[in-house]
Amino acid sequence: MPRWLLPESISDVLPSEARAIEELRRRLLDLYRSHGYELVMPPLLEYLDSLLVGSGTDLNLRTFKLVDQLSGRTLGVRADMTPQVARIDAHLLNRDGVARLCYAGSVLHTRPAGLLATREPLQIGAEIYGHAGIEADLEAMDLVIGSLAAAGVAHVRLDLCHVGVVPALLALEPSIDEDEVYARLQSKDVPGLRESLARAPEAVRDALLALAGLYGPVDGASPVLARARAELPELPAITAALDELERLVASPLWRRHPEVELSIDLADLRGYRYHSGLTFAAYVDAIPNAVARGGRYDDIGRVFGRARPATGFSLELRELAGLAAVAERSPAIRAPWSDDEALAREIAKLRAQGEIVIRALPGHGEEQQEFECDRELVFEQGAWRLRAR
Repeated sequence: MPRWLLPESISDVLPSEARAIEELRRRLLDLYRSHGYELVMPPLLEYLDSLLVGSGTDLNLRTFKLVDQLSGRTLGVRADMTPQVARIDAHLLNRDGVARLCYAGSVLHTRPAGLLATREPLQIGAEIYGHAGIEADLEAMDLVIGSLAAAGVAHVRLDLCHVGVVPALLALEPSIDEDEVYARLQSKDVPGLRESLARAPEAVRDALLALAGLYGPVDGASPVLARARAELPELPAITAALDELERLVASPLWRRHPEVELSIDLADLRGYRYHSGLTFAAYVDAIPNAVARGGRYDDIGRVFGRARPATGFSLELRELAGLAAVAERSPAIRAPWSDDEALAREIAKLRAQGEIVIRALPGHGEEQQEFECDRELVFEQGAWRLRAR
């Protein structure tokens, strides 16, 4: 096997793409800071039990595992950064009030999330801890929309869901295979779901089957919520979930964002199963999968000894940067190679002003790269001067 060959679904990031990703990362982190979010940098490795939170198996299956030679314990390479940030809020910061935290870094997956997905996504996100009201959810969604706008996205479809509905129905019949139901609902596999629920009570079976069809756009009022109230059992948890979605849909936020197409999908249950309430997914043209996912996960800090209200979102930077137009070559200044101290001072001054100055190494012509040298430093009349090429 050639030494340059990389593992499947792992790839290098070459200069033009790397520049686009890094510039977008900086814009987004600056955006989050302008909203009061503090940057944290969790480690790439942790003890496995700290990384695996939630009731599903997806996070466990996606996590690379290895043995620590110092302690003998099992370590995991993070597949998602939200549990790490929750640990930081619960155990290290330990604040009483609201904490706004953001992060950016690589995660690693044992298998790609989609056909063309990488196993090393670059994840960026923001999270709010300490506020249980819908205001925090609206702030997170507003920040998602701002993040996509910073990436040059003009049209966004935001799907809303509430993960409290399915557990309320499954609690009526504990013998149902929970993982199988979640998988069937996510893929909207109605025949498979009907087969899985063949022995379930009729009321539970009909309600879960109805969920697969409870999706559609929100235009003023939401017919999906009206249908859900008619077709789902009147359980307290389901009524509370639908009430929350109704308050969210009625928010003035959407009038400020006419570029957002709002919809509801009560079977959009993708994720790592640590969510506890309202969830959302952002979709854009030309990409079949969600470019951003988020929602409420109030119980995630419990395993770290301090459960706090929490909501937030994450995006995949590499995928998002690919949506932007191809960046033009950056203008630069070409300078000759010389030991002249005056030239060195002039180059340093230009670089301090934000200019890109490339020194031409002896014996080489124009280099093929992402910079376009449209100016050059030349020695004229006893001084180094800048002129157009």
